[in-house]
Amino acid sequence: MKSRAICAGLLLAIFPTLDGPYRVALPGYHYEFPKDYFDHPEFQTEWWYTTGNVKTVDGRAFGFELTFFRQGVNRDEAKKSPWDMMDLYLAHLALSDLDGGHFYHSERLNRAGPGIAGVSGHDGKVWNGNWSASWKDGGQQLVAQNEDFRFQFTLKSEKTPVVHGENGVSQKAEGTGRASHYFSQTRLATRGTIELKGKQYAVSGLSWMDHEFFTHQLDAEQAGWDWFSIQLEDKTELMLFEIRRKDGTIDPYSAGTYVDASGKSNHLRSQDFSLQRHSAEWTSPITGTSYPIQWNVTVPKFGIFLDARTKLPQQELAGGTKLAPTYWEGAMEYSGKRGSAPLHGSGYLEMTGYDHPIGLK
Repeated sequence: MKSRAICAGLLLAIFPTLDGPYRVALPGYHYEFPKDYFDHPEFQTEWWYTTGNVKTVDGRAFGFELTFFRQGVNRDEAKKSPWDMMDLYLAHLALSDLDGGHFYHSERLNRAGPGIAGVSGHDGKVWNGNWSASWKDGGQQLVAQNEDFRFQFTLKSEKTPVVHGENGVSQKAEGTGRASHYFSQTRLATRGTIELKGKQYAVSGLSWMDHEFFTHQLDAEQAGWDWFSIQLEDKTELMLFEIRRKDGTIDPYSAGTYVDASGKSNHLRSQDFSLQRHSAEWTSPITGTSYPIQWNVTVPKFGIFLDARTKLPQQELAGGTKLAPTYWEGAMEYSGKRGSAPLHGSGYLEMTGYDHPIGLK
């Protein structure tokens, strides 16, 4: 799900969809790894989305986001010049200084050009300028920087990739092809360095990587969503999303996945979990948008009852332009119980459509 769809939707508003040349996500897709880590140009929209929570040895906490988007705008195979625009490449970068109380973010948009941005399965790399994610030696490397900070991380997966949905698709709305092919690496042991305002921090923690590709997803009555990644200390994980409709109801295509400690996944339908907002809200001084920043998360099927909250309410990516949409994406802390046993963890929350319904401005 995620802000990815907002970015894709806004790009589609500028470069209208070319339905004919592109495939839609249909049941029966067979995933192949590592091949599926890379690009699928037969689908119009694709993204690679990594978020994480890391700490220094003395406990200073940071969250981060590095995302890459590919949006197809032309499938004319006769075009050969590096400057012919076949795809657009958008990227978002964010750092949450959770103990310092600051949030930094930036974005960029490029065409492929002569190596400016792109995806290469041969080289094992996704990049946009000097921001990159690369797969090699059984792990993943993230490198990115802006005027405020830079980071470099090494990620090692502790579990095999988890495919979301049923029969190879994550259905998002009624109708053929209103779906995506969607998988995650839900537990990535992470080590590296952050340089912030001239000071360097050695950090370690956990990251989560989503990869999703499709041509259609949402319908016109779906207004936004709330998406949770949850990495628990008992080595289990949850991905949950709730799609909000314009009439205020929750869409029945809301869904999720539970991953047990061995890596086995279990599909969750909307009736299998509950996401309840608390009254606590944060109102952006930039956009005036209010976001619920404390939630109750329950998955009765697995005996899980969690309180979700953030140390840093101001994690809004306030774009204000067609190519830089506004959404809230931030590092979260989870605490509660599995049955009678205490349960704690960390993860991320994304909230979209709170300033205006998706696709409208």
